[in-house]
Amino acid sequence: MQQQSAQLRWEQHTQRPLLGLALAFAVAYAVPIVRPDASRDVVEVCTAVEWVVWGAFALDYLIRLALAEQRLRFVRTHWLDLGAVLLPVIQPLRLLRLVSTLLLVGQRARMASQIRLTTYVAGAVVGLLMFGSLAVLSVERDSPDGNIRTLGDAVWWSFTTMTTVGYGDHAPTTGLGRMLAVGLMLSGIALLGVVTANIAAWFIARFEKDDVEERRQTEAIRELTEEVRALRGELAALKGTSVE
Repeated sequence: MQQQSAQLRWEQHTQRPLLGLALAFAVAYAVPIVRPDASRDVVEVCTAVEWVVWGAFALDYLIRLALAEQRLRFVRTHWLDLGAVLLPVIQPLRLLRLVSTLLLVGQRARMASQIRLTTYVAGAVVGLLMFGSLAVLSVERDSPDGNIRTLGDAVWWSFTTMTTVGYGDHAPTTGLGRMLAVGLMLSGIALLGVVTANIAAWFIARFEKDDVEERRQTEAIRELTEEVRALRGELAALKGTSVE
């Protein structure tokens, strides 16, 4: 129990710093894509920042594993964290570092009890739009047959893909680009399902609350009616006694 408490304390204390590092990763990932003419030094600094952020998340996972009371159970229940940590090591591509960081940030954000569902969904939408746009621009900009050449094209494509509208004016032509499209479409459908379920749950809870209030008022009226009948009976008895 003491070790588990130490793990929880570690997760609470490191959540905000890790989210800050994730924002630094977002900037480092975006700069070379938005500014393809950036100097070599800038690109190397951005790459170093990406690896530092990934290393921080990897170290965080190892510390949480060390503090866990049942380490085997921790690995089984946090297999997505482990996969995200190992993903960039298997094939050090910038896109895989992007995917792993998104997964790790999402896992840590869900552990925070103070983050409400609406905030999480909104953050997920913004994050997917931003990173999806940057990722598809990085793999499609140099494609001979591609038509996603600017950041504006990429953002428009990401938005239409996530909402499953798909106008078709911009579409990926590379294998990685199409994989990103599939991921964005599935993510958009999942987020839409979460929002729909949340709204439906709110309406159901509201209707149940109204039903409970209506039943309470009905019960109060019934009790009041019984009291009035009892008082009438007592009043009639009193009148009969006075007449006698």
